[in-house]
Amino acid sequence: MEFAFASAIGVLTAAGVYLLLRSRSFDVILGLTLLSYATNLLIFSSGRLVTGKPPVLRPGVDPILANFTDPLPQALVLTAIVISFAMTAVILVLAMRGRSDNRVDHVDGNEPKDRDR
Repeated sequence: MEFAFASAIGVLTAAGVYLLLRSRSFDVILGLTLLSYATNLLIFSSGRLVTGKPPVLRPGVDPILANFTDPLPQALVLTAIVISFAMTAVILVLAMRGRSDNRVDHVDGNEPKDRDR
């Protein structure tokens, strides 16, 4: 399970970096979104990948790591989801404004002259 999780994080990171290096603003927004997903999975995996364990201590159960799941990465991921949603909304508004001002979807505002439309 750890290998599949690490592979998913690697694929999301690679795809996000690739899309960030593209010249269209939609690709950049999609790349940032994929990078935020990869970051969320990385934070979540730092709390050990276990199933069926409670995230809080219960009476009568020894308070050792084997008996419960760490709730801190879960709380950090929930916070990161809200922040990434707000960041995506702001970047989307900026991209829409740049598109309406420049009449082109490229990040730098210039249409490449050597490419076909």
